[in-house]
Amino acid sequence: MAFSPGQRCPMVLLAGNSHPELAELIATRLGIRLGDINVYHKTNRETNAEIRESVRGKDVFILQTGTKDVNNDLMELLIISYACKTSCARNIIGVVPYIPYSKQCKMRKRGSVVCKLMASMLSKSGLTHMITMDLHQKEIQGFFDIPVENLRASPFLIDYIEKSIPDYRNSIIVARNPNSVKRATSYAERLRLGIAVIHGEEKDEDETCEDGRNSPPPHLMVNYGIEILPALLPKEKPPLNVVGDVGGRIAIIVDDMIDDVMSFVKVAEVLKDRGAYKVYVMATHGLLSSDAPRQIEESCIDEVVVTNTVPHEIQKMQCHKIKTVDIHIMLTEAIRRIQNNESMSYLFRDIGIDD
Repeated sequence: MAFSPGQRCPMVLLAGNSHPELAELIATRLGIRLGDINVYHKTNRETNAEIRESVRGKDVFILQTGTKDVNNDLMELLIISYACKTSCARNIIGVVPYIPYSKQCKMRKRGSVVCKLMASMLSKSGLTHMITMDLHQKEIQGFFDIPVENLRASPFLIDYIEKSIPDYRNSIIVARNPNSVKRATSYAERLRLGIAVIHGEEKDEDETCEDGRNSPPPHLMVNYGIEILPALLPKEKPPLNVVGDVGGRIAIIVDDMIDDVMSFVKVAEVLKDRGAYKVYVMATHGLLSSDAPRQIEESCIDEVVVTNTVPHEIQKMQCHKIKTVDIHIMLTEAIRRIQNNESMSYLFRDIGIDD
């Protein structure tokens, strides 16, 4: 049966193994059952996906997010998407709250922009649309050859601040580094609060490497009559310092993700030294890898608030300071609007170009 462009066609919600709890929440709110699919690993560690119902001519939504098992999560998404494509699904929409490899979105020396590679793989696998949340850099949307809806978790986190932090009017929003100023400013303006910025870094040992980056040697350049290029002085960042007054205030550090928590712990110590009497950390994606729960528990951070874009129930059992904000309503509404061919602009109301 053919469907006209404005006509609604049947939908199927499939889920990989990364976040079954979030998939159940979304399916329940949509009033549908999860699609029948079995995703498993063979004895040789290859990933296999078996879709046990017809998806021909249907809109298929695939829920998968990045966890600490990131490579398996990505391969599951690619294989499920390709299976739907070869089974003649009408549209294949990836619901990926946290996109794996999104931090590797800039060129490093002798490296690569891995996020671009990942975006190309997803686009080629059969996905026709993507729903995600709080990309590490908004420009990542341009890596994809398909439309990407980059939802925001800030309304939920701001609501948590207003309802769950006593005397939040005495708070100050803190940008962990100058790159986070735009995000912190967005929170501060909506909460009518001030802003502080952490500047500087922890000192590391100087890198010494004989890899040819200084060739040709200066004396050869002189001998062959080649002009010596002017030397560019290396950057010298000062030790960690707070730009702004946090004395007697509640410091709320905002970021898009929290994985390696030691940088947050060091910032919290600086804030406490400057007179902040409480330190909260707010982030959309709580990856909390490795020994993060113990480090948070032993730190001077009072509370870490993350959303359920990434599963972290085990980490919460190890650290009572970790709190969760449920954002499945936002993802459900995005799915409903796409399925019904409705405008997505309502989900982006009051979001400026710099937010």
